[in-house]
Amino acid sequence: MFRTTDTGSLRPQELEAVYAISKLISEAMDTDKVLDEIVKLARPVFIFDSAVLYLQDHEEGELVPEFARAIGRGRSSEADLAWGELAAQEVLNNRDVYIKQAEVSPDTSRLDQRFYLGLPMVVGGDMIGALVFIRFGGPPFTPDQVNLAEFIATHVSQLLSREQMVERIASLEAERRLAQLQDDFIAAVSHDLNTPLGFIKGYTTTLLREDTDWDSQTSKEFLMIIDDEADRLSELIDNLLDSTRLQTGTLRMDFHTIDLSSLIDDILTRVRTRYNNLDILVHVDPVELKIKADPKRIAQVMDNLISNAAKYAPQSTMIISIGKAGDQVRISVKDNGPGIAEEHLKQLFKRFYRVPERSAGVRGSGLGLFICDQIVHAHNGEITVDSKVGEGTTFNVYIPIDQVPPSSA
Repeated sequence: MFRTTDTGSLRPQELEAVYAISKLISEAMDTDKVLDEIVKLARPVFIFDSAVLYLQDHEEGELVPEFARAIGRGRSSEADLAWGELAAQEVLNNRDVYIKQAEVSPDTSRLDQRFYLGLPMVVGGDMIGALVFIRFGGPPFTPDQVNLAEFIATHVSQLLSREQMVERIASLEAERRLAQLQDDFIAAVSHDLNTPLGFIKGYTTTLLREDTDWDSQTSKEFLMIIDDEADRLSELIDNLLDSTRLQTGTLRMDFHTIDLSSLIDDILTRVRTRYNNLDILVHVDPVELKIKADPKRIAQVMDNLISNAAKYAPQSTMIISIGKAGDQVRISVKDNGPGIAEEHLKQLFKRFYRVPERSAGVRGSGLGLFICDQIVHAHNGEITVDSKVGEGTTFNVYIPIDQVPPSSA
């Protein structure tokens, strides 16, 4: 039986640790390094001497230790320690949390007084292994500590789920199978929606606790986290919905004749409010530029491109240029940031694709540029990218001036 954890029961320090683990997983590139960091983040609020992750080898029918760390008592005798395989096996047999509290005796070595806490690792509804925490010499695991450990196990499961998905994607060669896997991944990403929602609920519940009076600084910090996670949740939902509708051709387009210069002015007013430290230069062709387009969707393309530059080239000067290019309007968004290696350029507009070396520490779903590409193509236009490492990146959007609008869905 799998339990449902409750963020409202976590103390502030525990909530902070779980929040930090969540952010770490959202930026994960190397699973082993992330697991090491999770151990470091968890131990100050949840004391344990050893932690080991067991995964099931379905072919061999046995448990395989995937990750193990001794960080407390017994580090000097690490090679001789018991690592909790029996506890992991009990978790798999009973499909539930396993706790074994030892009898404490002053005449017995602490290393022989083993307290085990085993938790199920669940990916896609299937149990794939167990996470085991071990204490030597106590103290016993309390219900609150078990609840916190379940949060940690849930996040580790999420990390493994992503790792499995990446491995599956890398193993596919046929484009048709890759596209199908990405469709499946939409369902898997929906699990990520629970993470920001959990923190919104957790921090709200914490602020509403009647047994504690929070000072204004702490309250403001918690509210900022709630605001940030709400934005993250909204952006993820919008991007997932738009990407699916665009790929299936069901995203409605509402075409009008619009003054592009006025639209860009409105967009820049909003962008400068959001990114008040961003240095933006604008060059607009003095000729009146009118196109038939969906103003909401063109604004979405511009928002995505500007947001992209702000995230990946935060100290750069951004140059936005608008002018005619033959029978088309060209909108350019240029930065002088770190640039993108040539081998990644052809992949940028694919759904879920993120440049590995640029993604560490930057939140994103890999959907923004895919959405831009689909919207521009729905306008009979084209979007291109030019970039050189160390010199910056330029995105060019081309939209026909005199076009008959495509039929909207």
